[in-house]
Amino acid sequence: MTNVSWARDAVIYQVYVRSFADSDGDGVGDLLGVASRLDYIAELGVDAVWLTPFYPSPMADGGYDVADYRGVDPVFGTLSDFDKLLVEAHALGLKVIIDLVPNHCSDRHPWFQAAVTAGPGSPERQRFWFRRGRGDDGELPPNDWQSIFRGPAWTRLPDGEWYLHLFAPEQPDLNWEHAGVRAEFADVLRFWLDRGVDGIRIDVAHGLVKAPGLPDAESGSVMLVGDETPFFDQEGVHDIYRQWRSILDSYVPRRIAVAEAWLRSPQRTARYVRPDELHQAFNFEFLGAPWSGPDYRRVIDSSLETMGSVGAPSTWVLSNHDVVRHASRLAAGAGGTAGGAGAAGGATAHADRGLGLRRARAAVLLMLALPGSVYLYQGEELGLPEVFDLPASVRQDPVFKRSRGEELGRDGCRVPLPWSGSRAPYGFGPDGSTPWLPQPSAWADLSVAAQQSDRSSTLALYTSAVRLRRHIGSLGDGELRWRSDPADQLLVFERPARDGAPRIVCALNQGEAPVPFPTDGGALGEPLIASEPLPEVGLLPPDVAAWWTAPSTHPSR
Repeated sequence: MTNVSWARDAVIYQVYVRSFADSDGDGVGDLLGVASRLDYIAELGVDAVWLTPFYPSPMADGGYDVADYRGVDPVFGTLSDFDKLLVEAHALGLKVIIDLVPNHCSDRHPWFQAAVTAGPGSPERQRFWFRRGRGDDGELPPNDWQSIFRGPAWTRLPDGEWYLHLFAPEQPDLNWEHAGVRAEFADVLRFWLDRGVDGIRIDVAHGLVKAPGLPDAESGSVMLVGDETPFFDQEGVHDIYRQWRSILDSYVPRRIAVAEAWLRSPQRTARYVRPDELHQAFNFEFLGAPWSGPDYRRVIDSSLETMGSVGAPSTWVLSNHDVVRHASRLAAGAGGTAGGAGAAGGATAHADRGLGLRRARAAVLLMLALPGSVYLYQGEELGLPEVFDLPASVRQDPVFKRSRGEELGRDGCRVPLPWSGSRAPYGFGPDGSTPWLPQPSAWADLSVAAQQSDRSSTLALYTSAVRLRRHIGSLGDGELRWRSDPADQLLVFERPARDGAPRIVCALNQGEAPVPFPTDGGALGEPLIASEPLPEVGLLPPDVAAWWTAPSTHPSR
């Protein structure tokens, strides 16, 4: 089997639905709001849009607690609204990827409600992980597992049994050893593929299968990345994805599946994208890399080598709805936050805004020159920073609530987008509406409307770079050859010519002083694009990236 060709070098734009555009003034983004802004997404030059969950949900975790996998929550619209969005996206040449949440469901899902009612030992409870507790009266949890969202991963019901939830108590984990669970999700997958979606993003893709007997983790905590654990990355998960791949491959045109899997090494991640499994997996190692030339070089080499070993494209991502926005994170030289908690240290929270944006602009220019598929998170094209100073009264993330405020959680990267105007809601919803999270007053200067007429804006940079990537045939999928030493703070690589397209040289200066352009014995023309103006002829300033065309090939290093 082969990977779907369009996805191998696609640029995919993530829409966090509740924070993108509000069509009805209730303060929450919705599907018709997304549909009304599809022209904007298409103008960016991207290939596809990924929608976060819009299913019926009590919203204990922003919709990742699903009560019905075949519907649309009224706050987001209707199934007809989704169909309308899909048709309009396809008419603009945009593929549509949706989120599937198979590790857990909502405690309001009919299956879990039936399990609670049926009681201990019932068939209904076999779809979940119900267990008797330890201790004389079963008063202790069945094992030592801790929730990703802090606190125990077990909750006890009045009848004495405990149920497993690796996330919030409102998100009971499903038991994928149960044949009915597997059959249900195969049917759910077909339901959305039959409607015409082009792919799925699989939430917690590494978590579906647990170790036999549910042994203690012995680590005292649960993490999304790190050491081997009995609740993530179990061998049996790959059988599930082989079945799903056969379903995906039965559709014409072919559909794709993308894994969200926080794993302990690129080699473990590569196992999810073998030829008979999924098509892509998010590259969280790149997202988490420190601002350093050697570290970026190491991650890029490792990613290309491990994904290439199984014939899969590498993916590149700097921000998403679970981590501190990189325009803030990179200001302190920090990488991503493992575990999706989105909490930031004091250094990041108070880092220099200008430096963070400068590095963010340079990082995306590097990222868009790499071979593989790129994921962009809504608002990063505006240079939006993390919002750290949200009042406790408006925060909704279960991480914040379960840690009693010790962890800020992920609300700061989910603040609704500013579209236009000088004050909130900045065109996110109708005038006078109140967004579900407050928008900073400084965002008037960062709105789409404010940036569309500014050729030096971050929006202009993203639009130009994405379009150049598509126009230049040697970018996207293909080879990469280094023209810099692995120990250098200056990263320089070339993308060899292909199908008549020019060779491209990309350079990123992660050092502290300007450096000469990377001619390396061969002439370079004027830069095609640069993340910042290049005031001195022949010099690349710190924290700046640029692309050039190059007439001759230099040996790789």
